[in-house]
Amino acid sequence: MPAIELNHITHAYGNRPVLNDFTLHIGKGRLTTLLGGSGCGKTTLLRIIAGLETPQSGEVIIHGKTVTGNGQIIIPPHKRDLGFIFQDLALWPHFTVYKNIAFGLRERKEDNVKEKVFDMLGFFGLEEHAPKYPHQLSGGQQQLVAIARSLVLRPRILLLDEPLANLDVKLKRKILEHIRSLKERFDLTMVYVTHDHREAFSIADQVTVLNEGTIMDSGTVDQIKVSKNEFVKYFLEY
Repeated sequence: MPAIELNHITHAYGNRPVLNDFTLHIGKGRLTTLLGGSGCGKTTLLRIIAGLETPQSGEVIIHGKTVTGNGQIIIPPHKRDLGFIFQDLALWPHFTVYKNIAFGLRERKEDNVKEKVFDMLGFFGLEEHAPKYPHQLSGGQQQLVAIARSLVLRPRILLLDEPLANLDVKLKRKILEHIRSLKERFDLTMVYVTHDHREAFSIADQVTVLNEGTIMDSGTVDQIKVSKNEFVKYFLEY
C-alpha cells in the first residue's frame, strides 16, 4: 500500500489552473522529490497533501485513509500524522530553540518533554544552542531547528518545500546528507520539493518532474537522467 495516493487532483486559483487531473502514488519509506520550475504546481501539491489547500476535485489518501475528497477536507492537517518544513522555516522568533522544538509536544500535553527535546537537539548537534533565539543562529542551524521541531512529534510523513533555497552550496551538501539519513533513522516517507535537479538527484529514491501541473516523467534518478521526454531533457540541461 502506498503511503500517499493523489488521485485525479485538479486545482486552480481563480481562472488559473495549477494541477490537471494529477495522479501520483508515493511508496511508504520512500524519499520522493517533486522537481520543476516556479509555478509548476509542486508546492500546491505539498499543501494539498498536508490539508492546507483543498483541491476542486480528486482525492488524497494517506496510509489507506481518505483525508481529502469530493472537494472537502475529511481529516484536518493536525490529524494527518505529518510534518511540514516551509521554505521560510516559520520558526517563532520570540521563542528560544528549546521552546520552538518543545512547542508541539506541549500543545499535545506529552510527557517527558525536556528529554524528547534534548534527544532531538543531540541528534542534530544543537544542544549548546538550546537557549538561543533563531536570529542568533546561522542559516544552516535554523534549518536543522525547523526539521527537529517537526521530527520531535514523530510524524510518519515529512514534507519539505524547497528547504535549502537560501543556503550556499557547501551548506546545502551538509544538510542534504542529514535529510537523507532521516529517512532510515525515523522510518519516514518524505516528499521533497525543489527546482534544482542536482539537489533532487543527490537524495531521491524517486523523482517526479512537473510542468504546468502535469507529470512529465517519474522514476528513479537513473531513469530520469536518461528520460526520453523532451521537456525533461531540456530542463536537466539548466
